[in-house]
Amino acid sequence: MKKEFPLLKTERLLFRQITIKDLKNVFNGLSNPGVIQYYGISFKSLDATKEQINWFADLEKTQMGIWWAICSLDNKTFFGSGGLSKISQEHKKAEIGFWLLPEFWGRGIMTEALPAIYNYGFKEIGLHRIEGFVESENKNCKKALSKLDFQYEGTMIDCEIKNGKFISVDIFAKIVLPLN
Repeated sequence: MKKEFPLLKTERLLFRQITIKDLKNVFNGLSNPGVIQYYGISFKSLDATKEQINWFADLEKTQMGIWWAICSLDNKTFFGSGGLSKISQEHKKAEIGFWLLPEFWGRGIMTEALPAIYNYGFKEIGLHRIEGFVESENKNCKKALSKLDFQYEGTMIDCEIKNGKFISVDIFAKIVLPLN
């Protein structure tokens, strides 16, 4: 029997499963220069974006992650996407990721959305550690993670190549403390 996909809600947001009906919204985000500037994936066509929709489904199927469409409570407005990937049951950790359509930047959506995502990871999956890997130049993302009490752990200098240039990546983490 297939486990039902978990719906999450906050004061303003609905988190639901990403489906092929979201293809255009995902393409609009992952083809937008402002979004992909610091995001590792981009697409040049709707057809190519199906690869991302399949990735979301595969994460869930393999239990290596879970990503949600982040929408208005009435499910009429798609804001972006976020979730957990690289879930390791052995090490009780995962990597958090997210992106938001530019027309919704600066509205506090991600600082409302991220706690719902990491709390799901801690409470429902039983994670101990949630990591965020952020390009060092991405000041807005680092600010959001710091605001949510993710701890800066260090910088991996020139650890990846993007657009033919080395980039550095900052590591942030949130750890659930054991109850005494």
